[in-house]
Amino acid sequence: MSNETIRLTDATHQYLIEATLRESELLCRLRTETAQFEQRNMQIAPEQGQFMALLVEMLGACRALEVGTFTGYSALCMASALPPDGLLVCCDVSAEWTAIAQRYWQEAGLAGRIDLRLAPALETLDALLADGQAGTFDFAFIDADKTRYDDYYEHALALLRVGGVVAIDNALSDGRVVTRETEDATAIDALNRKIHADERVSCSLVPIGDGLMLARKR
Repeated sequence: MSNETIRLTDATHQYLIEATLRESELLCRLRTETAQFEQRNMQIAPEQGQFMALLVEMLGACRALEVGTFTGYSALCMASALPPDGLLVCCDVSAEWTAIAQRYWQEAGLAGRIDLRLAPALETLDALLADGQAGTFDFAFIDADKTRYDDYYEHALALLRVGGVVAIDNALSDGRVVTRETEDATAIDALNRKIHADERVSCSLVPIGDGLMLARKR
């Protein structure tokens, strides 16, 4: 037993990967290709992708939402956990990065489950709400520009059904939420504290990857 979260040493992390990670060959190839880019740290850890896929399965989710897609690793994890008639709406502004994503989605046979919308995310989210889709999504993942996280959270909460879950990435901001030394860290800290006090949700900050804040809509 332990009365606090254990420190994840390199050796312990390697054990976690070797003993529990079920990463497909396709996901591994996508992660390897993304690793060659300077922006590679924008991709989630593989164990986080597996955890999010499990959340999607546990929710019995049919409709999911992603804000910030990059090269598509997290989207591939979530889409693979949806039923054949499921839908994942992905919001991103980069045709270059999402072109890589679409290659892998196509190869996985999951392109039909993914609706990629290239536009500022708030425009897409507003359009979904205007289209009467409030309360119709089961799961949402936010991993985009950090200073807009609060706006994305509010929109995601409106789009989620009661019992739906929003997962917010980089909730620990590499530890900078403690010192709030950057604008991004300050914004994330503010949202963490807002969610902690938000009676509309139940919440837990899971120390996986760079911290994943989970909020379940009541």
